[in-house]
Amino acid sequence: MKKFFDDIKKDIKFKSAGPGKKLTDESSSKPQASQASHAASRKAPTAGAQMAGAAALARIEQQHRPKVHTSQDAIRNQVKRELEAEAAAVVASLKNTEIEGSAVPQRDSSSFSVSGVFFTCPLTGKTVTKAERELHIKEAILMRFSEDAIEASIMMIHTFNKDKEKVKAAIDIISKYIENICKNPTEEKYRKIKVGNKVFQEKVSGIEGAREYLQALGFESSTLPIDGEEKTEDFLVLPEQDSDALEQMKIHLERLQKGEAVRAKLDRQLQVFRPSQNATHFELPPDFYNLSAEELKKEQQLKSEMVERNAMLRTKAMREKDEQRERRKYNYALLRVRLPDGNILQGTFLAWERLSALYQFVRDSLENDWQPFELMAPGGQKLKDDEETPINECNLAPAALLTFSWDAAVQADIAAAGGKTAVLLKQALLENIKSLS
Repeated sequence: MKKFFDDIKKDIKFKSAGPGKKLTDESSSKPQASQASHAASRKAPTAGAQMAGAAALARIEQQHRPKVHTSQDAIRNQVKRELEAEAAAVVASLKNTEIEGSAVPQRDSSSFSVSGVFFTCPLTGKTVTKAERELHIKEAILMRFSEDAIEASIMMIHTFNKDKEKVKAAIDIISKYIENICKNPTEEKYRKIKVGNKVFQEKVSGIEGAREYLQALGFESSTLPIDGEEKTEDFLVLPEQDSDALEQMKIHLERLQKGEAVRAKLDRQLQVFRPSQNATHFELPPDFYNLSAEELKKEQQLKSEMVERNAMLRTKAMREKDEQRERRKYNYALLRVRLPDGNILQGTFLAWERLSALYQFVRDSLENDWQPFELMAPGGQKLKDDEETPINECNLAPAALLTFSWDAAVQADIAAAGGKTAVLLKQALLENIKSLS
C-alpha cells in the first residue's frame, strides 16, 4: 500500500515538472526506459488498494483544483465524501471476508432486523426458510401419493417443471390420449401408448410427473412383441374401462388442465415492538437482496457513476431505467408501521406485492378492523388503500418506516358521538410485544 501511494506521488510530481521533451532527444531516452521498466515491474494493486487509492487521488485533485464554488461542484464533493467513507467500509469488510464465486460477506445473524425470509408450505403448514422451501414442497408432494396419486402427480407436473410451454404441450398430448380413449372405449389401439414414439419422447416423457399421472389413471408398463418381428417394444397399456371409470378419467383430465403449481406462501413474520428511537434503523439479511457476489462487488462502481449522473442533464427515460434497475435489486421489503400509541408493527413483504396487501396486513392486526385509516410513507407521501401499485414502485423496498393515522372524518364522527378509539392492536399481538434493539 505504501508503494502504491509513492507511485501516485511520483505521477503528480511528473505532471508538475513542466513541459516534456521530444522522444528523439538523447537525454530523454534513458529516463523513459527506466520509467517503463519500473512500471512493468509494478504489481497490480488489489481491489481494496484501488478503492483506497481512488479516494486518496480524489482528495489530492481537490487540493490542487482552483476553488470555484458551483452547485455541481458541491454535489460532486458531497458524493465523493460519501464514496470515500463507503470505500473504507468495503475495504474493511474485504479484509474480514474473502468474496469468491457465490460467497457473500458473513455477518452475525443476531444483528439483523429480522432473522431471515420464511415461507409457509400450503400442504403441511410448516414454516421453512427460503433455502428449504423448494425441497420441502417436493417432499410434501411425494408424500401425497399415498393419499391421492392423481392429485400428487398433477402437482408434480405443474410444480416440478419450470418451462410452462413444455408443460402445456405435454398436457395437450395427454388430453388427446384420454379423449381418444373416451370416444373409442372398445378400440385397443387407443389404450396403448408406445413409449418409444417420437411425440411421446419429445413432448411427454421429459416432463416430471407425466408418467406418474398416466400410471395413476390405470396405465401399466408392458413389453409387447412387434408384429412380424422378433423384437419387442415398451408400451403403457390401459385395461378396458367401464362407463363410470371413463367419466372419472374425464374429471381427472379436467383437474390436470386446471392444475396450478404449489407455491409456498411468504410468512409475514409479524412482530410488534414497543416505542423506540431505532425504528428507522434496518439491518437486513442477504435473502432480501437479489444480487450475486459479483454484483455486490460492482455496487461501489455504480455509486461512483452517480457523481457523473448528478452532473449531467438526464432524460425521463434515463431516470426510469435507473429506477427499474434499482428496484430489481430487492426481492423483499421489511416494512414497519408506527401506530399513534408509538408501538411498531413489522412484517415482511414481496417487493412486487401491491399496496392493498400492506393495508390488509395492518387491518388484520387491528382490534377495530372496520375503522378506516391511512398510511404515510417516508417523505409525507400518502399511500392509498385501493391502489394496486407495487411496493417497490413506492420506494419502500428493501425497508421503510410508515406512519399510521386514523381517518380524520371518521374520528370526528366518533368523537361527536361521545366515543373514543379503543386499543389499537389485537390483544394476542400485544402479549408478544418486544423491544426493538
